[in-house]
This record gives sequence, structure tokens and C-alpha cells, in this order.
Amino acid sequence: MALAKDDGNWELCQECTALVYRPRLLRSRRVCPECGHHQRLTAEERIDTVTDPGSFVPAPQVSGGDPLGFADSRPYPERLAEARGRTGLRDAILYGTATIGGRRAVVAAMDFGFLGGSMGSAVGETVTRACETALRERIPLVLAITSGGARMQEGALSLMQMAKTAQAMRVLREAGLLSVCVLTDPTFGGVTASFATLGDVLIAERGARIGFAGPRVIAAATREELPRGFQTAEYLSERGLLDRVEARDGLRPLLARLLAVTSVVETAEVTAGESPGEEPQQASAQEEPTPYATLRLARDTRRPTALDYIWQICTDFVELHGDRLEGDDPAVVGGPALLDGRPVMIVAHQKGHTTDELVTRNFGLAHPEGYRKAQRLMRLAGRLGLPVVTLVDTQGAAPGIRAEDRGQSWAIAECLAATSELPVPVVSVLIGEGGSGGALALAVANQVLMLRHAVYSVISPESCSTILFGDPSHGPRMAAALRITAPDLLALGVVDGIVPEPPGGAQADPAAAAGHLKAAVRQALRELAGLSGDELRKHRYERFRVLGMIADD
Repeated sequence: MALAKDDGNWELCQECTALVYRPRLLRSRRVCPECGHHQRLTAEERIDTVTDPGSFVPAPQVSGGDPLGFADSRPYPERLAEARGRTGLRDAILYGTATIGGRRAVVAAMDFGFLGGSMGSAVGETVTRACETALRERIPLVLAITSGGARMQEGALSLMQMAKTAQAMRVLREAGLLSVCVLTDPTFGGVTASFATLGDVLIAERGARIGFAGPRVIAAATREELPRGFQTAEYLSERGLLDRVEARDGLRPLLARLLAVTSVVETAEVTAGESPGEEPQQASAQEEPTPYATLRLARDTRRPTALDYIWQICTDFVELHGDRLEGDDPAVVGGPALLDGRPVMIVAHQKGHTTDELVTRNFGLAHPEGYRKAQRLMRLAGRLGLPVVTLVDTQGAAPGIRAEDRGQSWAIAECLAATSELPVPVVSVLIGEGGSGGALALAVANQVLMLRHAVYSVISPESCSTILFGDPSHGPRMAAALRITAPDLLALGVVDGIVPEPPGGAQADPAAAAGHLKAAVRQALRELAGLSGDELRKHRYERFRVLGMIADD
């Protein structure tokens, strides 16, 4: 505990040693106002923190027993009775239904004050009942978790709760219902290794310690100095294991937004705009840029990036992070969003405008973890029934030893296959440069659209020139030969439509460009709205099946 009680109305923060006025501490939901350390909450306090005021309706609590007749210095039943008297709970978890931002959800919260939040039969049963309630009522599940792990006093039966709860979470996932796990300090052991990390979205409270084995156990076993910040939420986020790290006062607003952008509604009527499949009007020869000039327009750092477009065309966007394996790639962004009130999943390459941002985003060159993040988000969209919209803008996949060591080819291949399998509409738009397999990984779609001054190619013209002529000086000639522009690719059947741009390109009038993009995406989604999952998969298969030129003997 980071805050120790003192006499009177003051408490000492053991994190920063500041004396904190207790009423002020309670108003801040037990967050130290001096250093920001998040104190532990009871289950009731946690539920009050994440749900709309007065909306929680508790379900009957579950009590456990003493299956082993266990005793250490005291009999296990005595410890249970003491914990029940101290917390007012039957066991280490409380669940029921509530609203978050006006939307109903099943909510459960664990209490570390009850035998360290350990999971025995009662906790496992409660988590399973919470999942089953969400399944029965077809509403999301939100779990607020804190635990030291499995409860030793119940032996192997406590171990079995890991399997029970993991199965319950799997059933919820297969049913297409959103589950969100809020990991708080501390979350360890068999709880972390079961239901706590199986949520569709993993949110950790700032500073929370999360892991399987505790840091002292690891240090003793390995005799190694642990990295700074080891097992903290921030440390795990950097390694791609969490979607978000949030301060306590940001949890309820974030959960409310998340429920809003993933709540599938009946498809709204989309107003007709310019059909993206129509042949664009041809500009005069004087106005029409050459292929290489088009490439330069596509690469212009003033051109709107994916995030620029997302915040122009969507009313909300909740960015999710991490591949749940090894990292979070800033070159790929994604998450659920609202497009004219309709939930969609957006996945995109992200570049930048300034040198610092371009370097941070690796110039839009994605690593394997970026493509694995894209796969994860698109599969989540498939389960939740959200259409997928991708925005493509990259010279290609990241080259280098690091990318190869992490399986760049494997990640791209799996991304291609995962998109092919989705039972939801997929619309891809090339908004800048589309280079090779790194671009195609996000463009296996039912409809592939292209901004008028975007480009799409198997290789960059300069690289092509270097391979064929020994230097990049023939880039302009190769740009024409490779047919990289939108009109050429529409004629080849590689893209299905061209999205117009303002004179001078999207960079000349970003708001107008965003308007054209939004109209094109809405139109494409409307055209695909009536197709079933099987029909959408067949449509994508047949779309790419016919591409290419062959001559059978």
C-alpha cells in the first residue's frame, strides 16, 4: 500500500511521503494529489469509479467453502469469516449490471482486501456467471481486476478456476460480445494467466503492477537485476501487451467511448455522393500531372495523414495499441470509430508532417508488430460485426535485421490471410503512397479505392531504376512504365474507384479532401451492407481471383 493512515484527517503517501488531506484524497478517488499514485480501491469503490452514478444493480454474491479442510496457523474458515466481516463481501469479487455512458454492461470488480483478491471457487464461479449474464443479455462485459493469484487454501480446485474462467471468456468472444478487462494494482498469478488477459480490450490503470510471477520471486530465481519499471503498466504497454494505460479519472470516460464506438446499430441510410467506381473526369493535358509528379504529390509531407483524415471524417476514435506479443508499432494506428454514428474499425498506416513525427512513425514503414496489431484489430472487428476501413500510406514494410528477426514476411502473409477471412465489409483507401506487400497487407478489401493523386506499385520507381539501370536516375521513366497512378490502376482492375482531390492535391485543401474521402467510404459501405459474411468473403476471393494476365496453352 502506498498510502499509510495517520491520525486525524491526514494520510501519508508512502510513494512521495506527502501528507494528504483525507477528504481531498477521497474526492480524487484515492489518487495522491501530489505524486499521482493510485491507491487500491474496494470493489464497491471501483464500481462507483467506472459506472454511471446509481446505475449498479448487484447480482447475488457467491460464497465459497473449505473443500480441503485447510489450516495453517488458523483454519481457512476463520480467515474467510474475518475477510467477510472486514469487507462486507461474501468473497473477493462483486458483480452485477450497470450503465456506463448510458449503455448497459455487466460489471465485476475484485477486492484485494479480501484475502489478497485471490481466486478460489467463488471468484471463478462469479466471473463465469458474469460472462454468462453478458451472453444471455447480449451486452458487454467489463471486469475490474486486482489479485495476487490463485487461492492456495483451495488447492487444485482453485487452479481449475483458471480453465473455467478462460472457457467462459472464450464463449463470450465467440458470441461476438465485447469484453474489457481493467487491470489494477496488483494483478498477478493465475488470474493474470487466465481471464484477466483474455479481454478483447486490455486497459491498465496508471502505475499498476501486472505479471505472472512476482518481482521478488523472479529476482531470487534469476539472480538478475530487474529492469526499471519492470511489470508496471507502462512497461507492459511499451511491449505491446496492453491497449491503453489510463489514469483513474479517465477510466469511465474511456469505457463510455469504447462501448459507444463498438455498439453495432442498424446501418443508417448513407446519402448518395459521387460513386467511387465512376470514371473520373479527365483533366486537361496541362493540368494532368505526370506519373512521377503524382508520386511527388503522394509523398508530400504536407499531405493529410491517416490520423488527420480519421479525426476529420469520424466523430470519435478510440485508438488501441499493441500486438499482445512484443510491441506497439507507431507506423500502424487503429481502433474502433464512429463514422456518421456507425461503428467501424479503422486500421491505417501513419506517417507524419514533421521530422520528429516521421522518425517516431518510422515514415509509415511498419514492423511485424504493426501488422500483427492490424490482424488483431481486424479480427476483433469480425467478431463484433464492425465494418473495417483501412487507410494505406506507406512506401513498404520496414526493412532491416530487427524486422526480419521478428518475421516480417510471416506477419504480412498472416495479415493478408486474416483480412481475406473477415465476415464483415472491408473498404481500403490508398491515401498517399502504396508500396509493395507492406501496403497490400492492409488492402485485401471488398472495395479498394484510391485518391486521385495517390500511387500504388509493386516497387518504388527509384528502386526499380536501381535494379534495372544501376542507379535511381530513371525513376520518372519507371513511374510511367509501372502504371502507378489511379487512372492506370482503375483500368487494370487493381482498384475499384477513384476519390477526387482538390486542385493541387489533398494538401491544398485537407478539409475538402476529407469530405471526398468520407463520401466515398460511406458509399462503398452502403453498397456492401446487404451482403452476408459468406458473401463478403466470396466477393473478396473473386475480386482478387480474376486479377492478372495469363495465357493458357
